[in-house]
Amino acid sequence: MKNNPLGIQRMDHVSWTVAAIEPVVWFYERVFGAVAFYSVGPVDAADMPTESDGRDWTHAHLGVPRARLRFVVLGLPGNIKLELFAFEAPASDTDQPLPNNCVGSSHLGLEVDDLEAAAEHLRNNGCAVFERIDSPPDSATAGWSYRYVRDPWSNILELCGRYHVDQEN
Repeated sequence: MKNNPLGIQRMDHVSWTVAAIEPVVWFYERVFGAVAFYSVGPVDAADMPTESDGRDWTHAHLGVPRARLRFVVLGLPGNIKLELFAFEAPASDTDQPLPNNCVGSSHLGLEVDDLEAAAEHLRNNGCAVFERIDSPPDSATAGWSYRYVRDPWSNILELCGRYHVDQEN
């Protein structure tokens, strides 16, 4: 890529905010083979020095005033880091991740060896698996198929894999 004004080297991590860290970490360790790299917190803005402009630490660094939070960084296969945040304060305005059509919604796309086997594994472990999308033969993504998935907390994942003509929905 010729135009790289930020000097980007690679993607470092993806982050989700969850209601409670422990069950999500347990699930991703068991179902995805994730490994917890490290955990931080609780971090409480009330226990930290304020910035020179008067803002508390979490306001200045995370954009969330008066926060109390924990986070864990998980390593997923494929050299992917997933950072999970859980805020004890302030309370969230939502109790579920945003659906795909909402501004700010996100999903984690994972390329897998066998799309249908991965979908079945996730289905068998409590995930909602949507119908497969096969790219049209004349499209920019020809030869690829996709399946959207929601984990037990409704975080959105997308499985991506090479299309095999003999696959069935």
